[in-house]
Amino acid sequence: MIRKIKSLIGLIKVKFIYKNVYLNGHVNISGIPIIVVKSGGKLFIGNNVSLKSNNKSYHLNMHSPVKIMADRSDAIIEIGDNTRINGSCIHAYKRISIGKNCLIAANCQIIDGNGHDLSFPDVANRINTRGDAKEIVIDDNVWIGANCIILPGVRIGYGCVIAAGSVVVKDIPPMCVAGGNPAKVIKDYSKKDD
Repeated sequence: MIRKIKSLIGLIKVKFIYKNVYLNGHVNISGIPIIVVKSGGKLFIGNNVSLKSNNKSYHLNMHSPVKIMADRSDAIIEIGDNTRINGSCIHAYKRISIGKNCLIAANCQIIDGNGHDLSFPDVANRINTRGDAKEIVIDDNVWIGANCIILPGVRIGYGCVIAAGSVVVKDIPPMCVAGGNPAKVIKDYSKKDD
């Protein structure tokens, strides 16, 4: 069994090198992530990043493995040092930047584009469209709770906590707890109490 696991990890490392993935140190892999980097796209992974794709030692039920996808030729995904990603999807058409020391809980969806245009009034043509993308930035030390959705064009500020099950549709300022659908600031820790 140990031999089989070592060979799987070896295959994953080869995949990383082969598919325009740039490693800046050690990466911790648990389970088998899905990593797709289309020709011309780039994935930058910092030191001591964890990609957890199995439930064995995780406190929540994880429905899928980590999925990281740079889906267009100029798409870029950056993941900072010490960040942990647990059974979540990061799907970039343009750019997704995740800072250092971030915690991304299970079953989150972080996607910078819609995949298709609205195409009103020609909705029959919607299936033939590609849709626009807007960059997502998640600053350092952010904690995103389980089952969150982070939508295009959002910046989540330094030190924020996004409550489980939230849908983030607009910027969240630094040092806040935000939650809900759509996510709103619940508590701002950047302000000193009087």
